[in-house]
Amino acid sequence: MNQPASSYTRTAILLHWLVAIALVGAFSVGLYMHELPLSPWKLKIYSWHKWAGVTIFLLVLARLAWRATHRPPAAPAGMPAWQDKAAQAVHLLLYALMVAIPLSGWLMSSAKGFQTVYFGVLPLPDLLQKDAALGETLQRIHMLLNFTMAALVAGHAGAAVKHHLIDRDDVLSRMLPFLRKP
Repeated sequence: MNQPASSYTRTAILLHWLVAIALVGAFSVGLYMHELPLSPWKLKIYSWHKWAGVTIFLLVLARLAWRATHRPPAAPAGMPAWQDKAAQAVHLLLYALMVAIPLSGWLMSSAKGFQTVYFGVLPLPDLLQKDAALGETLQRIHMLLNFTMAALVAGHAGAAVKHHLIDRDDVLSRMLPFLRKP
């Protein structure tokens, strides 16, 4: 593993923002579709949501592979140790949730008897046998994981803005290079 650089690589930045935008989109669609009455439109939206989940899962795997071979920048000088540990814990939880949420959705779909067909072309195997009660439990777990992720993302973004506006360090500009001072 190479030494930490002073900023993230272009690949890391690209994967970060692709995943971030996809997560916000999938979360928003999930909120929207949940209350729709059963209709062809609702089924189409559910398919799109599943496609997004599979795509996010694949992007996260790419992100994890990149992260395993490219260390992130070190914490800014002067950052309290507890903040560095908190940031590391939040990042670890975010990565865990980015894997667990698509898997919980796939498990839920399998248990509810709705196969995931990626882009309407590639059928993914059901991971569980049909079980309505388990499907309902997995739906609650999927929702809980998503709202936990939303809270962590809000904290993550808030901390980045705090570092930029209050601490005046380079934490945010590492992921938004256009903010870097010349």
